[in-house]
Amino acid sequence: MNKEIMKQLDYSLLTAAAWADVETVCRQAMEQGCAAVCIPPCYVKKVKEQFPQLTVSTVIGYPMGYQTQAAKSAEAWDARQNGADELELAVNLCDVKSGELGEVVAEIGAIRQLAPDRVLKVIVGMNGLSKEEKIALCYCVARGGADYITADGATVEDVKLFEELMGDRLKIKVMNAGDKTETLLEAGCARVGVDALNR
Repeated sequence: MNKEIMKQLDYSLLTAAAWADVETVCRQAMEQGCAAVCIPPCYVKKVKEQFPQLTVSTVIGYPMGYQTQAAKSAEAWDARQNGADELELAVNLCDVKSGELGEVVAEIGAIRQLAPDRVLKVIVGMNGLSKEEKIALCYCVARGGADYITADGATVEDVKLFEELMGDRLKIKVMNAGDKTETLLEAGCARVGVDALNR
């Protein structure tokens, strides 16, 4: 991939990895000029201390998002205090399946208030969602005050839909893009998450 594309990649390692693997991923991200590294919360402080020039992202309530709002708020506050530059909040899939979209918006808003000076991305799994549900969740993420919707497993059609709906109001990131990175960026993605160990 060329350098311009690398600038739009979040280099991710979200498995139960050893510090040596995290350190390797951080060095690779620096060398390749990636937008950010996305790592487990337990490593945020150490990475910021050893790689202060890196943009560090971490996950909140990952992967299912069904923790209580209080628990996710505590995670977000801890990540912020440890130096995370970006927070990736997993949407509460229980609320989504129950049709409690007002709760989804409220939770995103609460995390936004805890970290107004950090980039906030909201992870939404695309698999199994109807077009109407995708549209509803896109608006929920925007109303909650997030900067990005992180669409896990999104297609090019999903990206084009969100771009059409939101324009400049909400940026789009895709996780698990496979071999579609360049196509997704051309369709309107601002970031693509890449699994650092399987790249």
